[in-house]
Amino acid sequence: MQEFHDSTPDDVAKYPMVPIRDVVVFPYTLVRFKIGRQPSVLALQKALLGDRIIFLATQHDATLEEPTPEQVYKVGTLARIAHHLYLADGNIKVQVEGVERARAVRIEDSERYWQATVRRFVQPVERSSRINALVGRLTSLVDQYVRQAPEGVDALHSDLQIEDPSRLADAIASHLKISVEEKQAILEAFPLHERLLKLIEIVEIELDKLQIDRIIQNRVKKQMEKAQREYYLNEKIKAINKELGRKDEKAELDELKKKIEASGMTQDAYNKAMSELRRLEQMPPMSAESAVSRNYLEWLLAVPWKEASPEVRDMKYAEEVLEADHYGLEKVKERILEFLAVRQLVENPKGSILCFVGPPGVGKTSLGRSIARATGRKFVRLSLGGVRDEAEIRGHRRTYIGALPGQIIQMMKKAGTINPLMLLDEIDKLGMDFRGDPAAALLEVLDPEQNNTFQDHYLDVEYDLSKVMFIATANVLHTIPPALQDRLEIIRLSGYTEREKVEIARRYLVPKQLEMAGIKNANVVFTEDAITTIIQNYTREAGVRNLEREISSVCRKIARKYVLLSEAERGNFSEVVDGEKVKSLLGPIRYRSQIANEKSEVGIATGLAWTEVGGEVLQVETTLMPGRGALTLTGKLGEVMQESMRAAMSCVRARAKRLGIPNNFYKKYDIHIHVPEGAIPKDGPSAGITIATAIVSLLTDTPVRKEVAMTGEITLRGRVLAIGGVKEKLLAAHRAGIKVVVLPKANEKDLVEVPQEVLNTFEIHLVDSLDEVLQIALEETSSDKVQQERIVPVWDSKSPEDVPRVESCHRTLGHAR
Repeated sequence: MQEFHDSTPDDVAKYPMVPIRDVVVFPYTLVRFKIGRQPSVLALQKALLGDRIIFLATQHDATLEEPTPEQVYKVGTLARIAHHLYLADGNIKVQVEGVERARAVRIEDSERYWQATVRRFVQPVERSSRINALVGRLTSLVDQYVRQAPEGVDALHSDLQIEDPSRLADAIASHLKISVEEKQAILEAFPLHERLLKLIEIVEIELDKLQIDRIIQNRVKKQMEKAQREYYLNEKIKAINKELGRKDEKAELDELKKKIEASGMTQDAYNKAMSELRRLEQMPPMSAESAVSRNYLEWLLAVPWKEASPEVRDMKYAEEVLEADHYGLEKVKERILEFLAVRQLVENPKGSILCFVGPPGVGKTSLGRSIARATGRKFVRLSLGGVRDEAEIRGHRRTYIGALPGQIIQMMKKAGTINPLMLLDEIDKLGMDFRGDPAAALLEVLDPEQNNTFQDHYLDVEYDLSKVMFIATANVLHTIPPALQDRLEIIRLSGYTEREKVEIARRYLVPKQLEMAGIKNANVVFTEDAITTIIQNYTREAGVRNLEREISSVCRKIARKYVLLSEAERGNFSEVVDGEKVKSLLGPIRYRSQIANEKSEVGIATGLAWTEVGGEVLQVETTLMPGRGALTLTGKLGEVMQESMRAAMSCVRARAKRLGIPNNFYKKYDIHIHVPEGAIPKDGPSAGITIATAIVSLLTDTPVRKEVAMTGEITLRGRVLAIGGVKEKLLAAHRAGIKVVVLPKANEKDLVEVPQEVLNTFEIHLVDSLDEVLQIALEETSSDKVQQERIVPVWDSKSPEDVPRVESCHRTLGHAR
């Protein structure tokens, strides 16, 4: 960087000073401006009386009429007054020529005008390779700027002829159309290379601005040309349509108006539609807003306002349809017939919302379709699985690009009537995130007191859903919010018995799959033994979905065999599918009987569990090891089930003396309780009596009867409390071949829901206490046999009192009974 030093005292001198506004004077440039303020006029006159040199500095704020020395830049220019002219209004028009840069050291207000003591800076001539490179870059950029700038750049073009780099930079800075602040910054850049760098940066920015301006102008020009072209073509199209007798825009708007008047929509919706139509008439046909308004009107007209399906109220016909489509499900059919009976007696009853809850494959969705057919309603299905956005139910507001009504209104448009049957499938799989809670949006839809004024965000008018018959389906209830559950009439579909599955397969599944495989007329017969084999050995489910899949697999294999035959052989083709044929076609058996044990064992008890896909049979295993009384629980158990195990253990310890178990057994041995299939999560209190029975069996070395399964919650006092899912658990026990079932006495009321054919296969015991459970579940085995068959000596005490006696256990239980 070039440094400037005070070489002689001649560098400092005192001159009259004039603060100027909105202009920066550079050395070697001519500038014209007017002077009107009295101090400035006096300073000018003082300079004219002397050597005509005056110090010019720019104000910070051009709006100030009487600035102070602090409000004026310190760096300015010493200029020579070339010409001056007194004007009629009292102002003086001045032309000055810049001489050199100077910095005000001190500013004085003497004799009513400003005088500045300044230090002059003489710019030495520089010619270095760096300066030459910067000058070359600057002149190249200015040349581009001159060629691209629209007008007013002639002076810049002349500046390019200056050879002195310093004068070139000052001339270009003076003639560039940039702000006063930017010009002042260049004036204050005393080193030449700094001045050139600043100018290069500023000219590059100005070039970028010119390029952006040119792009914008081209775009605007194209848009104007496009608009003019579209206008011309639209006028042409109108003329052509008129010649051909086609409808023009006006005719389409008139047709929309007629449709609105004939739609039968509510007064509020009619007013909204007419208002939107008037707005549409005033819009250009090809504008984006016009498309939005037209789309809105089309949706208002697309949803049904008065069209209704004629309802079938013939109860005999409805019963025939339900019987033809579904086997069993008597409670559901009874509820539908009750609904139809009310419809016959009441003109406009409040719609009830049914919710079918049950494991997959029991026919919830197909039942909804059958109800629609039985009642003569249009059927629409809305899948709610995975829906997380509240706008999926209520729609988006029209301000959003691509906005649409919610799924409820879309389904109404699809149905085309105001009284369809709308199936809300998988309502338990609704999600929730930052976009809202769709379950909360359904509260209004499924409330008979509110849904006659349902308001979609897109339509923004009230819509009547009270005539819609809503049916929801779910696998479980605990994921449905309580407020939503409160609006649903719950009907449980627990699953099918083996007899029901055989009938469903024989009546519906086999004919359907034969037709789908193309062998309906190929004389193929499924025996009852074949269907039973598939149910018992190739499926394990509450519904019939996998059963249908396996029947389909058998039919495809027969179809492949049928295709390979000649035409003559096909005429004589016949196939009888029995149990052995099924095994040869489907391969090795996948499921064996789910009976808990092949023999009665010590420390193993069979329990019954409820899952989302129906009931299941589970085992509880216990074992004893030398230790210090630790209790180990395994099998991926939930907190409630672990607490139930500890409660069962405490209950057994509390009654150890009555059961013939030494009181100090827990000090010498560890007990491990395990529920097999450890990868599957398990939870709930209903295995309490099963766990307690397994522990007592282990500690008394008494086998648990293999044909007994049990379920019930246990308390510390040995009471047996009620549990849920009785029907599903008994169906699971039925599938597994269980003969004896132990249930809490409080669940006796739930047995009415279990099919009689299932109940007839069980010996059911209703109990209130653990003593009753043990009396039923533990085998009556003599002490001598126990001692002979003992696999592991349970106790190592030498005292005969410490050895548990089985007969003592049963004697105690008999006394309790």
